[in-house]
Amino acid sequence: MTSTSRAEGLSAYIAVTAAYWAFMLTDGALRMLVLLHFHGLGFSPVQLAYLFLLYEFMGMVTNLSAGWIAKRFGLTATLYAGLSLQIVALYALTRLDPAWTVAASVAFVMGVQGLSGVAKDLAKMSSKSAVKLLAPAEGGGLFRWVALLTGSKNAVKGVGFLLGAALLASVGFTAALWAMGAVLAAILLAVALLMPPGLPRGRKGTKFTEVFSRDPRVNLLSLARVFLFAARDVWFVVGIPIYFYAVLSDGTEAGNRAAFFQIGTFMALWIIAYGAVQGWAPSLLRAKDRALDEIVRLAMLWVGLLTLVLATVTLAAWLAGAPSPGLTLFLVAGLMVFGFVFAVNSSVHSYLILAFSQDDRVTMDVGFYYMSNAAGRLLGTLLSGVSYQVGELPLCLGTAGLMAALSWLVARRLHGRMGQAVAA
Repeated sequence: MTSTSRAEGLSAYIAVTAAYWAFMLTDGALRMLVLLHFHGLGFSPVQLAYLFLLYEFMGMVTNLSAGWIAKRFGLTATLYAGLSLQIVALYALTRLDPAWTVAASVAFVMGVQGLSGVAKDLAKMSSKSAVKLLAPAEGGGLFRWVALLTGSKNAVKGVGFLLGAALLASVGFTAALWAMGAVLAAILLAVALLMPPGLPRGRKGTKFTEVFSRDPRVNLLSLARVFLFAARDVWFVVGIPIYFYAVLSDGTEAGNRAAFFQIGTFMALWIIAYGAVQGWAPSLLRAKDRALDEIVRLAMLWVGLLTLVLATVTLAAWLAGAPSPGLTLFLVAGLMVFGFVFAVNSSVHSYLILAFSQDDRVTMDVGFYYMSNAAGRLLGTLLSGVSYQVGELPLCLGTAGLMAALSWLVARRLHGRMGQAVAA
């Protein structure tokens, strides 16, 4: 690669990363806006989970096809499409009518969230695939670049959680949506004008059947990812925010607003810390000194630790019986430990999918892998509302622990199957 092409590649990576940051800021803010706004309107835990189901389902569908779309039309086109659809989704939510029935409101928000799910995974697939194509191959460069992108993205999303809660408490639901849509539209225009060359433009002869991987490592890693993200979202999407709301709010309007801000702050700090650990993971694990099979072994060991963390907080919630200040403090500490361990797991997975992928089908494998990521979030979102409504916090956390244990079993099988890759 010439110095000119390297410079163009780096410029393209920076532009893609900046666009992805802007997208994830609005994505995090929108999640907090929807969750807290509709909980304040009296929606049940299961109804709140419904609001995000189509978001996750469409993420699955998008990721399954996004790799083919990017191979067919190019990574730049999929990035622009993701940003544009998010703008449409933000403005569509401003049309929500308070006079609608609960059923009509749920259906409408589910539909708009589905559109946002398509947008998010188009943007994500474009950014992650760009890392594989643009990162330096030597000295652990791939792990460092993907860790930087993923970690910084989650830190930005955490700021988005805080932003969404703050906007809801200060200017209200509709005004917040208009403001975010306008900012994202300006960023899309700037990126479109300034995007340098450096990303593949697409290949017309690409077949959709190429999406499905024949490499057992990719398939097992994807299945482990399903259960890993289900383990997070079982408590993250509905359970813990609703528990904290019950503990923090006194039922008054001022109390509700204060609770919104406190919940948003916790979720933001959790995501920001999670992103920071992801960026640190290559150094923590001394990745540049390890062979690929060693890193797979680390994935198995760290998800085993994650299972133990969830078992501990589940036991504490079960023994406590009822909400209390002591339980709340223990949960905050326990979930921050969970975030640290989960971040290392996630960073290792994000590296492994790119390490397993071949350059000529990276968008396919990344799209398939993130379809599994969305499937895990879909499973976790559904189980979050159901488990909390049926068994409250102990069942919610226990279900998360079960998902982590299943991820460990699959990671163990992956470690035993190393060396069995099949050429695409």
